[in-house]
Amino acid sequence: MLKNITFAADEALIDEAREAARAENTTLNEQFRQWLEAYARKRRVQRVRETVTTLQSRYTTGGERWTREEMNERH
Repeated sequence: MLKNITFAADEALIDEAREAARAENTTLNEQFRQWLEAYARKRRVQRVRETVTTLQSRYTTGGERWTREEMNERH
């Protein structure tokens, strides 16, 4: 679901951005959506990295490596 939001920016900057978007056959609105998605994704990626780092610090294999078959073995 899309939600409308309002921003304030320099009018000349908005006009330049619209021209740039038009030259790329897109809209300023679409460019903003893409930027917003990338911006939010950076946060998600950072949280995943932090989780992986935390898990790596808590759990260890003791240096032992397992084969794919060993990891998928049912006990």
